[in-house]
Order: sequence, then C-alpha cells, then structure tokens
Amino acid sequence: MTKQTHALKAKAFLADSEHVTWHDQAIYLIRQKRDALAHAIPEWEALRTAAEQIKQHTITHLAHYLEEFERNATANGAIVHWAVDAEEMNRTVLDIIKEHGGTNLVKSKSMLAEECGMSPYLEANGIDAVETDLGERIMQFLGQPPSHIVMPAIHVKREAVSEILHEKIGTEKGNCDPTYLTHAVRAHLRQKFLHADISMTGGNFAVAESGAVVVCTNEGNADMGTAFPDLHIAIIGIEKVVPNYESLGVFTRLLARSGTGQPITSYTAHYRKPENGKAFHIILVDNGRSEILNHTTHAAMLRCLRCGSCMNTCPVYRRSGGYSYSYFIPGPLGVNLAMLRNPNKYAMDMSACSLCYSCSHVCPAKIPLAEQIYQWRQQLYPMGVANKQKHLIVEGLGIALKTPARFKEAVAMGRLGLKLAPRFTLYNRLNGWGISREMPTIAPKTFEQLWREGRVEE
Repeated sequence: MTKQTHALKAKAFLADSEHVTWHDQAIYLIRQKRDALAHAIPEWEALRTAAEQIKQHTITHLAHYLEEFERNATANGAIVHWAVDAEEMNRTVLDIIKEHGGTNLVKSKSMLAEECGMSPYLEANGIDAVETDLGERIMQFLGQPPSHIVMPAIHVKREAVSEILHEKIGTEKGNCDPTYLTHAVRAHLRQKFLHADISMTGGNFAVAESGAVVVCTNEGNADMGTAFPDLHIAIIGIEKVVPNYESLGVFTRLLARSGTGQPITSYTAHYRKPENGKAFHIILVDNGRSEILNHTTHAAMLRCLRCGSCMNTCPVYRRSGGYSYSYFIPGPLGVNLAMLRNPNKYAMDMSACSLCYSCSHVCPAKIPLAEQIYQWRQQLYPMGVANKQKHLIVEGLGIALKTPARFKEAVAMGRLGLKLAPRFTLYNRLNGWGISREMPTIAPKTFEQLWREGRVEE
C-alpha cells in the first residue's frame, strides 16, 4: 500500500474551508492566552530555563530517580510494576484487574494509554473501559482517536457533538447549547463513576522524593474516578519522574499556562497512599523511552511535559488537523516522536513543518522541536525515504543558485515564462503549489537592479 503524504491526508480536512478557518482560530486563541499569561510573569523565561535544566538533569539520571520513586512509593503502600513495552503494560493492567475481579473501569485521559492501545486491548478482554474526560468521551462515542493531546475533540463542532450525544445518551435532538450538553454528559458519567470497580489514571508527574503520582485535570474526573473504586491503577511513562516538590512547582507553573492558557489546572491531585482496604498500583512504562536516551541529538524529547503548546502555535497543524498526521500524536511533537519510533514508517509526515520555529519558542521545557525536524530532514535522502520530486526541485534550485549569473538567468526566464506560457503548462498535476493557489509573481526588477539605479535607500 502506498504511503500517503501529510498533504494528501490533509485534503479531506482542507476541503471545508470554513471549518479550517474555525479550527485555526479556535486553537490559536489558546496560543494567545498562553502569551498573555507568559508576559504577565517577569520570570517566565527563567522558569523555562529551570524546567529545561531540571528535566535534562533528571533524564540523564533516570535510573537514580526511578529507583528512588519506587522505594518511596512502595513504602507508602503502593505496588510498583515495570513494563518494558506496550504489550507488557497492557498485560500487567489486565492481570491486576483479573486479580481484583472487576469489569467496569473508569479512565482519566492518558496519552500513554493511546500510545499503547490499552482501551481496545481491555475491551477485547471483556473490560468496559470508559473515558471520563469530556472530550475523550465524545471521541469514544464517535469511535475516533483524539486529534489533540490536551483538547481531544477540538476539531468537532458543537452540532456534531449534539448529534452523537443524542444518539448515545438521549440528549434533546438539535440542542447544541454547550452548557446543556456538558451537564448531560456529567449526569451520564456520574453513573459510571458510582458503579465502577476500577479506576485508572495517567500521571503528569511522578515525584521521586515522596513516591507521589501527580495528576492535573480541569474537570475533576480523575478525583471522581478514584473516589469510589477499591482499585486505582496509574500508568506513567518513565520520563515523567521529577526529583522533588520544588521541581514540581516549576512545572505546575508552566504546564497549564503553556497548554490551555490558564494560571493552573482546576485540580492537581497527589496520589501517595492507598486508603484502608484499597489498592494502588503504579506501572512505570518504558516503551522505547530508554532508547531515545541513546539519540544524542533527539534525547531532549524526553523533556516534554505534554502540554500541547507546540500544536497550538503550529500553522501547519492548525490548518490541516490532527488526522493528517500518521502518528497518533500530531503536530511538531508527534513528528519528532514518530521519527524516533520508526523513521521509515513516519517519514511522510516530515513535510508537515514550515520551519517557522514557533514550536521551539513556546515549548516550556525549551525542546528544540523545529531544529530537530530540520536535522531529521537532512537524513531523509541517505535513508532513501526523501520525496523524489522535492529532491529534484532542490537539485534544480542548487544549479540555478550556484552562481550570480545563473541566478539572474533563472529569474529572467521565470519572469518570461510566467508572462508568456499558456496557463495549462503551469497549472497541472505536476505543479503541487498551483493546485490550490496562484503562482507568485516575479518583480519587474531585482533588488540588485533597483540598488544600482539608486532606488533603494541605505
């Protein structure tokens, strides 16, 4: 089967120009809120630098902090498991559930669960895994994956939400009022919370000095989910460990401001000790993370807080949607993680970047996302996965730009061609640019000519 490029996969999304504009504006609004809050904190850049340094220190001393976390979590009464990959994590979760004897699981949003395909695995084994985040529940009803790591249903307009909720939980047909729909889902999920046997959460942070798992939400669904069941399972990527509460304070100041443009998440829960008669299991998952440490150029990806700010600012993601990417995480973050996972499989997403470097600018942990995409692009041709058409274009440009004389000839020929050539010779299936836009015009005179004529002021 032929691999689809990002551009081809984005066609369906781009076909609805009104929706594209709405999606772009809705997401960029979050970026603007992030900027307003960042500018209100004089020490914002100092916080980013601190986050970068703390994370870099932690991932280069990962074994030490993970062992410290395990010791303290075990001393608290939690049961700690280790999983080398997705298969082992899913199997461990199922074994814990079977030992406990439950069948109804309420789950808080977790990109690690998405990464490992946990929900389909549990459902195939008879476990009802209910998403309790509003956006995730909508996507579960739709039978689709999230299109954003923080706002999973951001691409779904309220009319579509109203329709699926009418079908699934019997809301009033045609009622698109967000408050009404939210209250309806809240009432629906309340019954799921009350009758759940098992609770599952992810973990934004794992604090080594205390053995605590920290979960940040805006809906309180993690708190509700863990309140009733006798079993709480927390699944956490090993890179989520932080040394202490002082470090945690740096990240909690950055996380919500960067991701959703709010000062702090509505709920920040610290899970340490299980209540009497209840069990708390923590699964620390590798699934390729230790291999990323071997990439001297790309190990910085382990600093990621999963805030989504790189997606909110990315002009390509905002205008092409999350489903135009091959990896389950879209945007600059997903492009980089996908290449670390399988370069040959996901190289087709490398074109989904304008190299505007905005993602690097907003990342709270100062991950050089755009710089890393640029470095990946330099490896595409040696890997044999470069776009052949683009490679030929670059080769041609190299010839044209090699000397000033050739450049001047190319400009003159281009100007003449745009003026005299029949339209069909310029706008056809060989010209990807011209499919949806006009070719740029070439100025009557070059900058050099204007300079020589004295028409450019110094």
